[in-house]
Amino acid sequence: MGELVEFIAKALVDYPEQVSVNEVEGSQSVIIELKVAQEDMGKIIGKQGRIAKAIRTVVKAAAIKDNKRVVVEIIQ
Repeated sequence: MGELVEFIAKALVDYPEQVSVNEVEGSQSVIIELKVAQEDMGKIIGKQGRIAKAIRTVVKAAAIKDNKRVVVEIIQ
């Protein structure tokens, strides 16, 4: 799941080399922490959080086959 988030994030930002994804795996859930350059925060979040919501939706859909609950956190 982390690779998917990283791929999407790098396609959206101006500074793809500063994209960092950390995956914390539990027994029932996975937390994916996404860090980007400060200048790219707006591109990842989008207007009214639409892009962030879309990223979360895609990742949740991909996680269904693994029967895992996925949480995507965008860290400043």
